[in-house]
Amino acid sequence: MKITQSLHSAILISNLEKSQHFYSTVLRLQKIDRDLKFPGIWYQIGDFQLHLILGATIIPDAVDHAKWGRNRHLAFSVANLEAAKQQLIAHNCPFQMSASGRSALFTQDPDGNIIELSE
Repeated sequence: MKITQSLHSAILISNLEKSQHFYSTVLRLQKIDRDLKFPGIWYQIGDFQLHLILGATIIPDAVDHAKWGRNRHLAFSVANLEAAKQQLIAHNCPFQMSASGRSALFTQDPDGNIIELSE
């Protein structure tokens, strides 16, 4: 087997409106059409898609509350980390700078899903 690319990742969310605000307005991702009957929102990021699926139950799975980067997370590249940080601050979103000293930070969506933004 030879895997040639990543197509999408799916995460569970509990509230479509709150999640859409975070991913569309705060992170400024491009929402795309989806022709499925179950509730969710799809986003296109380059050749990759992020699928948000409305779940009946969301089970938090963070194991390290002090260092968010040591938990399950999605990672996205940003052109300007300082601009991304200011966008999070403007929307009162929590974030932690990477403890490793690299040019990266971690934030959480409304359901606690951790997102890494790295320059």
